[in-house]
Amino acid sequence: MNEKLLQVKNISVDFGSGRKKVRAVNDVSFDIYRGETFGLVGESGSGKTTIGRAIIRIHPVSAGEIFFEDQRISGKITSQQDKELTRKIQMIFQDPMASLNERAKVDYIVSEGIWSDRSISPARRREMVAEALDEVGLLPEFASRFPHEFSGGQRQRIGIARALIMKPEFIIADEPISALDVSIRAQVLNLMSELQKKRGLTYLFISHDLSVMRFICDRIAVIHKGKLVELCETEKLFRHPLHPYTRALLSAVPQPDPDSEKNKVLTTYDPSMHDYSSDLPVWAELEDGHFVYGNQKELDSYREMLRY
Repeated sequence: MNEKLLQVKNISVDFGSGRKKVRAVNDVSFDIYRGETFGLVGESGSGKTTIGRAIIRIHPVSAGEIFFEDQRISGKITSQQDKELTRKIQMIFQDPMASLNERAKVDYIVSEGIWSDRSISPARRREMVAEALDEVGLLPEFASRFPHEFSGGQRQRIGIARALIMKPEFIIADEPISALDVSIRAQVLNLMSELQKKRGLTYLFISHDLSVMRFICDRIAVIHKGKLVELCETEKLFRHPLHPYTRALLSAVPQPDPDSEKNKVLTTYDPSMHDYSSDLPVWAELEDGHFVYGNQKELDSYREMLRY
């Protein structure tokens, strides 16, 4: 984890214009290292999915830059660069039903990304589809079926196969298990972990569920209303959460012990608790790899918390 695969530098994303302009992402920066699973967690509407879509160039950035393998991919790029990025960066979408073409068979859905490559013969394309389906735990004969014939977990596996057939280096997983039954979630997470080890993949894992993030992520960034408020290694975040919003999110994680769950005290987060009128907040590294957003007074209190 010493090679930066993706660098997000001070990006902002706006929607609308004039008086109706809304800033969904505000001055966000982070790096993702090759081979790691980087988690982006926050409540609905916090901007986490918008960041993922900005990386994959669905949403243009209003400010800042995004670099992939030391090449700028935000703004205008050549058609050749765009084609190469489409192969190297793939996305697994949240809703496995809405993201699959209901009128197309699985064979076409999975192989759609390689149809433009005329060097691949129809026979080889069918082989690649069968290999991708087998890799995600589906039978090759499923290629002749339609999406509505599958369960939610199977449809999400088809979505993963569609991404894998491109042989990507970086996959953005946008809440890939939130629409699945609880019994299926662990299977999909285990599948993603196995594929990462086998193929050397790098993930940006987007979710609102911190208990899931703890299972699969190496580092986690917490986002609130388009602004990163904390970033550090996963276990360090669970042991020493500093920002009040992070502590509020962690307090809402269900406990497996009924007695602990019954007696736990929920922490509420009130943004008005911050006074940034004179002491402006900054994004600061308080210890190795542990970043927090706050003003000087807050940062001093966070440093005090790390001592104990």
